[in-house]
Amino acid sequence: MKKMHTIAGILLSSVLMFGAMAAPALAAEKSKMVIQVSDNDAAKWNLALNNAKNIQKDLGNANVDLEIIAYGPGINMLKAESEVGNRINEAVESGVKVLACLNTMRNQKLNKDDMLGSISYVPAGVIQIMQQQQKGYAYLRP
Repeated sequence: MKKMHTIAGILLSSVLMFGAMAAPALAAEKSKMVIQVSDNDAAKWNLALNNAKNIQKDLGNANVDLEIIAYGPGINMLKAESEVGNRINEAVESGVKVLACLNTMRNQKLNKDDMLGSISYVPAGVIQIMQQQQKGYAYLRP
C-alpha cells in the first residue's frame, strides 16, 4: 500500500510540474487569424485591411500572425492597378501575409506580373484557409 502511495505521489508531482512548465508556454503563444476576401469590392478589402490593422494595433505586430487569403473575384483587388494596392502594400510591410490563390489566377489567365509585387501565393486559397484553421487559426470573413 505504501508503494502505491509513493507511485501516486510521483505521478502527481510529475503532472503538476509539467502543468506549471506548460502554462507559460501556452500564454506566450501567438494569436493567429486567417481572413478570407473573395469579393471584388474595395469596401470589403478596406474592411479586411482595417481589421488586420486593428488586430496588430491591439495585440502588437509581434504577437499575431495574420493572413489575408484572396480567391475568386477577390483576386482582382490584388492586381497591380488595384485601387487598394497602397493599403495592401502597407499591410504586407507591417507583417500581414497577403496571399493570392494560384487556381483563381490560372482560371482568370493572370500571371504574377499582373499582380502587386508585395503579395505572396498559395496553390489553392480555400485549402490554405482550411489548413490554417486546422492549425488553430481563427477565421474571419468581413
